Amino acid sequence: MARMRELQDPSPGTLLFGFIFTDNQAMREALEGLISRYGPVAMETPTRPFYETDYYDAEMGHGLKRKFLTFKQLVPQDSLIDVKLVSRELERLLSVDGRRRINIDPGILTLERLVLASSKDFTHRIYLGQGVFADLTLIFQKGHFTCLPWTYPDYSRKDAIVFWEQARAFHLSQLRRENQG
Repeated sequence: MARMRELQDPSPGTLLFGFIFTDNQAMREALEGLISRYGPVAMETPTRPFYETDYYDAEMGHGLKRKFLTFKQLVPQDSLIDVKLVSRELERLLSVDGRRRINIDPGILTLERLVLASSKDFTHRIYLGQGVFADLTLIFQKGHFTCLPWTYPDYSRKDAIVFWEQARAFHLSQLRRENQG
């Protein structure tokens, strides 16, 4: 006879952020705010031009830049709602005349996947609560992160995939360290 499996919390995840910005000062201030809340950064990409879409141009201007980073401190996977709410408040605080100077997209990376938090509903997004949706962005299969039909182009770039795979390796080492302690 099969027994009902006990419910249990999954392993913690690595907190990640994607930034789109033109204003370097806004980027510094956002990073300071996130570090004060979540601790030290583990890994980050160089800042590069962001040209995959013009969606943000009307609000933030031209010459947008893109940066990704992860934090050292592991977080519960169900903290995604709170992290999105913190990110939105930080965007609001850094806005000028109601226009964002920076877009902050939080997410959580696990051994199996990369999930972003979104405030927009869509067919592949799951509602978590408080206006926040989970966007399954990348899945880890056969030793690599794999894009999905809806994965944003800047998350599916070769350099981004390399970064996410390095972040996953760091995440695995963090989990092993945590399990030893």
